[in-house]
Amino acid sequence: MTAATHTSVALPAKLMQAQAQTVADELSSLLSACVSEGDEAVLDASALVQFDSSALAVILACRRAVLARGAQLRVTGLPERAQALATVYGLSDLLH
Repeated sequence: MTAATHTSVALPAKLMQAQAQTVADELSSLLSACVSEGDEAVLDASALVQFDSSALAVILACRRAVLARGAQLRVTGLPERAQALATVYGLSDLLH
């Protein structure tokens, strides 16, 4: 039995609708390639400064990619405004 590994990736400082699909595709592909069943991936959102609700869509895309590989995603450093958006959209439980 091998020990679970931890993969960490970071969101960019600017994540608006114009960048969302590209960032989601890149991070989802990276995470899919780096995690295996039982692993934990960490998505560091602490750099987010300029963002809209598209940032939540990117986080959810990363979550789906990780879960599809049998791993778990932990989001760290999510700014308060992004947490508030997640609450409004009913996504808070998925991001913790």
